[in-house]
Amino acid sequence: MNRMQWVGLLAGLAWATAASGQQTAAPTAPAANPVATTLKTQLPRFAKNMVAAADSMPAEKYSFKPTPEMNSFGHLVLHSLQANYNLCSKVSGATAPEVTLNDTDPKDKLVAALKASFDFCTTALASADDSNLGESVSFGPNRQSTKAGVMMLLSDEWFDHYGTQAVYLRLSGILPPTAQPAKQ
Repeated sequence: MNRMQWVGLLAGLAWATAASGQQTAAPTAPAANPVATTLKTQLPRFAKNMVAAADSMPAEKYSFKPTPEMNSFGHLVLHSLQANYNLCSKVSGATAPEVTLNDTDPKDKLVAALKASFDFCTTALASADDSNLGESVSFGPNRQSTKAGVMMLLSDEWFDHYGTQAVYLRLSGILPPTAQPAKQ
C-alpha cells in the first residue's frame, strides 16, 4: 500500500469509530443548575491550588514583582482574597467579613486569609442555584451585572489569579502546584 492509501484507510477507520460511538452513546439528561453547579465544582480545585501556590512562595518573595510596574506577589494574594469575598457575597447575598490586610502583611497572615476567603465562598455558594441568574447586582455606582455575570467573573478571576501565581512562582524557580510531579 502506498502512503495515500494508508492515510485513506486510517481516516476511514477513524470516521467509522467516531460514527459508531455516536450511535451507541446514550443521550444525557439536562443538568439541574448547570451554572451554579459548575462554579461550585471549580471552587475546591482553585481553593486547593491557589492556597498551595501562596504557600509555596517563600515569605521573602512576597514582595517580588516581575517588573517594577507589576503588583507584588503579596498584592496578588490580597487581591485574590478580596475578590473572593466580594464576588461570593454578590452571588449569595451573604455579608462578607471585614478584612483589614495589606499586601505587606506577613505571608502566614495572607495565606490564612486566602484560605478563609475560599471557606467563605464554600459556605456562601452552598445554596446557590440557577433560579436567579438574571437578578441585577451592583458593583458600585457605575457598574451593574447579573448574578450569572458575577458567577462567570468569579470563575474568570480564579483562572486568572492562579495563572498569575503560576507565572510568579516559575519566575522564582518554583513549580506551581499543578505542575508538580504526581506523588506516588
